Amino acid sequence: MNRDKLIEQIADTTKIWDMVVVGGGATGLGVAVDAATRGYSVALFEWEDFSKATSSRSTKLVHGGVRYLAQGDVALVLEALHERGLLKQNAPHLVKNQSFLIPNYRYWDNILYTVGLTVYDLLAGRLSLGRSKYLSRKKTTERLPVIRMDKLKGGVVYHDGQFDDSRLAVNLAQSCVEKGGCPVNRMKVTGVLHNPQGIAAGVRVKDLLSGKEYKVNARSVVNATGIFVDSIMEMDVSTHEHMVKPSQGVHLVLDQSFLQSDYAIMIPKTDDGRVLFAVPWHDKVVVGTTDTVRETPELEPQALEQEIDFILNTAGRYLTRKPQRKDVLSVFAGLRPLAAPKDEGKSTKEISRSHKIFVSKNNLVTITGGKWTTYRKMAEDTVDKVIQLGMLEKRECVTKNFHIHGYRPDPDLKNHLYIYGSDIPAIKALMETEPDMGEKLHPRYDYTAAEVVWAVREEMALTVEDVLARRVRLLFLDARAAVEVAPKVARIIAKELGHDQDWITQQIRDFTELSKHYMLD
Repeated sequence: MNRDKLIEQIADTTKIWDMVVVGGGATGLGVAVDAATRGYSVALFEWEDFSKATSSRSTKLVHGGVRYLAQGDVALVLEALHERGLLKQNAPHLVKNQSFLIPNYRYWDNILYTVGLTVYDLLAGRLSLGRSKYLSRKKTTERLPVIRMDKLKGGVVYHDGQFDDSRLAVNLAQSCVEKGGCPVNRMKVTGVLHNPQGIAAGVRVKDLLSGKEYKVNARSVVNATGIFVDSIMEMDVSTHEHMVKPSQGVHLVLDQSFLQSDYAIMIPKTDDGRVLFAVPWHDKVVVGTTDTVRETPELEPQALEQEIDFILNTAGRYLTRKPQRKDVLSVFAGLRPLAAPKDEGKSTKEISRSHKIFVSKNNLVTITGGKWTTYRKMAEDTVDKVIQLGMLEKRECVTKNFHIHGYRPDPDLKNHLYIYGSDIPAIKALMETEPDMGEKLHPRYDYTAAEVVWAVREEMALTVEDVLARRVRLLFLDARAAVEVAPKVARIIAKELGHDQDWITQQIRDFTELSKHYMLD
């Protein structure tokens, strides 16, 4: 992905794109890939970096949603389970089968969850990842040696998917380019263009690197900016009433010694009514999440003290070794875009996670809600809506069986490069070009200088944060280690992009400041 070449396409004022997508998270990238694979010309603009906001801050699960089944939302679960199976087929280098274990402390729960999760399996049909089963107390503790044994009555195993969210976002952007699409990061949409009839017909954008502004004409405009959809809708209709209420989810990252198992833990009922997960991820454990209403959308949301305490205390009730603040390697918060409830008394847990498409009087199409698991279906529905509105000629969706960039079946999960899939040979070749390319960025982690160079050359990474937060995931895995390697990463990027020492100094300063949000005192 060459950003300069993509911007050359944007600069062509005679071009009328079939579609402009605003937002480079899961939903926007999904829409752009769907449109590009149907043969439409599509440009996508992300004002920060791909998946910078919500889409890099998930629980790292590709799942049907066990708790939605408990709430009786069978249609949502069916859709998510189907999409889970397709995503595993289309991106096997990023999505793996993850076994989950629910420890039960009442005999009745063993029956309840065994029956409920058997229904969950049956709903998945031929795309099932494996059958659920009851485990005795002894077998439960064998699989989860860290689980609290006092009053333990057994457990239930079930299967879901686990993945790397921002890596999938990068691969979707690459897939989009390969299909003729034009996704560009650091491009801020400053206005929605309208034709003489008042219909949305493109956008004004500003390149945040060069300062240049462009008018991009299009037959259709899709707003897929997640928690920021209201701001784009206001550009279209100035009297638009805000409809999205952000809900914050926080995760803590701990050392693998707190789990000592390939099994993930799922606690179905916590004090705030949510489920709690402890999921193995890149040799660490991600524990979360919370559900806290926030008043305004933020690019870098902060974990609240009560959220951190809630996760530590809840995990501590089920683990033999109770995690403390000093054990947290990284903390990250994400904001979910939930359509605000008409009934103000309604909690965010009760607002449907299904996606919604809104069409303004000017035919601006806005897609919001949903989750990573269903991103492909959200994209299909959105492009179908644009066709239905008569803005594009009808063409069938082809993404159900579309191999996402990096596709590689049966990855070697013990090799830390597995997330690169089919790009692994090229990265290994890069390591062999110069001796220092194979050098580790940090003695405790396997990430190498070659991966930084690859991120800049092939994945449109422009800053230290782009590399350490979303191309390699060190900021999310160990924030202090990420700060330690920031100077080395800054120098590598500067050499690739021709930046001077002042740029390096500023990058180190910016990243060090940002990383404070990911650490506990």
